[in-house]
Amino acid sequence: MMNFVVKTLANAGALGVAIWLLQDITLTGESTGKKALTLILVALVFGLVNFLVKPVVKLLTLPLFILTLGLITLVVNALMLLLTSWLADQLDLSFHVEGFWTAVLGGLIISVVSWALNVVLPDGD
Repeated sequence: MMNFVVKTLANAGALGVAIWLLQDITLTGESTGKKALTLILVALVFGLVNFLVKPVVKLLTLPLFILTLGLITLVVNALMLLLTSWLADQLDLSFHVEGFWTAVLGGLIISVVSWALNVVLPDGD
């Protein structure tokens, strides 16, 4: 359970950094508390997308992974971020990613920051 909380907080932190750095990834809300809650909910959606959808997409695009020496990972991460944005819109969460190239850059930022946070944060059982 602790590992789930740590990974969700790492995702929320990584999403927060991407929102802060890129003007085309937006999170709106009336108050800081509402924004923080929305960010945690979006991090949960993002975690579910990465847990459920990403392995299937990786399996289906395995030949492209081999052909591009793994660079297709950037595209897969961008698609997962765009799917998260679409699901957030469906769930009436105020999170939006504008455009594919913004999603590619956002996915790269989120991957690096999430990796760094997972290194620093404790790994509970």
